[in-house]
Amino acid sequence: MDNATTSIKYTLGMSKRLGHENLYVKFLNLVAAIDGSQAFPVLDATEKKLLNHLALAWGASKRITVLETMGMDVDVSSTTIHRRLKSLAQKGVISFEIDEKDNRVKYILPTKIASEYFDKLSKCLVEATRN
Repeated sequence: MDNATTSIKYTLGMSKRLGHENLYVKFLNLVAAIDGSQAFPVLDATEKKLLNHLALAWGASKRITVLETMGMDVDVSSTTIHRRLKSLAQKGVISFEIDEKDNRVKYILPTKIASEYFDKLSKCLVEATRN
């Protein structure tokens, strides 16, 4: 058994002793079910973290460029970020749009797959709060 599984079982045991359900663990289990499904492409940890950062920008109605994304603090090099952006595009999670005035600038846009993924995550959050 790995450390994450041990930690989740320990947390579940603690929450039962405390008499309430641990919402975060419930949420993680629901998300794990999504990650294990074939409805969405398999994303590695770096891709998920990058997608979360992009979601924050998109949620603030911000158009974000590849260059801005490469400068984000996601604990990996700009080269790795660029590779992961290409991977996310190949998986159909994001797309690129070239700026009309400057062909060197590429904006990163969510695709239908990304929107559905975020929608599923939102539903997991709502479900985790239900009794």
